[in-house]
Amino acid sequence: MIKTSEMQTQRGWVDSQGCPQQPHSTARGIVYLMGAGPGDPELITLKGIRRLRQADVVLYDRLINDELLGEAKAEAELIFVGKQPTNHSMRQEEINALLIQHAQQGRMVVRLKGGDPFVFGRGGEEALALAEANIPFEVIPGISSAIAVPAYAGIPVTHRNHTSAVTIITGHEKEHAQAPTLDWAALAKIGGTLVILMGVKELPGITRRLLDGGLAPDTPVAAIQEGTTPQQRVVKGTLETIATQAIEAHITSPAIVVVGTVVSLSNSLSWYETALAAKTQDAWYAIG
Repeated sequence: MIKTSEMQTQRGWVDSQGCPQQPHSTARGIVYLMGAGPGDPELITLKGIRRLRQADVVLYDRLINDELLGEAKAEAELIFVGKQPTNHSMRQEEINALLIQHAQQGRMVVRLKGGDPFVFGRGGEEALALAEANIPFEVIPGISSAIAVPAYAGIPVTHRNHTSAVTIITGHEKEHAQAPTLDWAALAKIGGTLVILMGVKELPGITRRLLDGGLAPDTPVAAIQEGTTPQQRVVKGTLETIATQAIEAHITSPAIVVVGTVVSLSNSLSWYETALAAKTQDAWYAIG
């Protein structure tokens, strides 16, 4: 019987955990498009941390927790390719070219992204570029902020007494678009929970469009900044008030917005804030 570690696959070999590997004799490397999770470094997957520790090159984004970079081996090359809304350290085309270049040099490359690479992370664009260049790649999913951040704020995005649907939306549409490409009036009528990523800057316009679309002004809404980290802040209000509240509270990116009746559950389910408060109290007593 052939052992798992010796089983050859179409693209290479699999290791003892059943994960595909490239044969050592290949002239090409491989790229792992990997999600790091939403901020808490312990939310990365076991497969992800294993590949990160093996990588020769790590291209990482702005929101990656620095603790994760410490998991890379000492000789690994770490390359920052993060983006801010008005300040991109590197254009997407340049990132694609770097991934291809390092893989063609026979290196194992990890493209480390916040959340999940295929949820508004441009992972699909990078995968297409690699496929067109005939570069082997794999996708290692990550925990998306769309579900993890509400969970850390005590908000289940679905609940059978409230909603059985959740819609994930980007509040930052394609650059240079002549007009909004999202039908906010339709989203207002679809029901369920709306989770808006990268939308805090556009929150006044987003709430106005949802109100114009017929969503009730008293619909509960939460804006959550730096979710799943000790710096997490949550501002709750209604569709009518949240834009002003978020401005007054100085909520800034990275932040997500949750719209729907499930937000009201956080009054009873805010477990993470309770845990943080307990840690702060313990630290205060220790100092005292």
